[in-house]
Amino acid sequence: MVSGLPGILLRISTTALMKPDPETSEAEAYFPVPVPLPIDGVLDLHGITHRDVKDVLGEYFAECRKVGIFEIRVIHGKGIGERRRMVHQLLETMPAVERFALASASHGAWGATMVYLQPLEFSL
Repeated sequence: MVSGLPGILLRISTTALMKPDPETSEAEAYFPVPVPLPIDGVLDLHGITHRDVKDVLGEYFAECRKVGIFEIRVIHGKGIGERRRMVHQLLETMPAVERFALASASHGAWGATMVYLQPLEFSL
């Protein structure tokens, strides 16, 4: 994490971080490892498994809202669009998400999505 920035530690599969040994089953290779992610408004999903994306998005968005970050660039990659479609489907179901759109050309074009979060509501 960048010093001075708030962050979270997520537990993800080590298979998301390294090429698995062909002789090792996925269950044997799964050891939760804390991975620091800076809360800076940019979330890069490269290296995050499909099964972890929903949890990562939810936790990251919650932490961003806590520190007053409501505009987030989610980098899902260009590829064939499978990850982008999955991210967009998840975003449609998240109450904290006000709206989202593909990023501009200068921010990743179809390889990234800009997500606009609703601010936290405080009651007195």
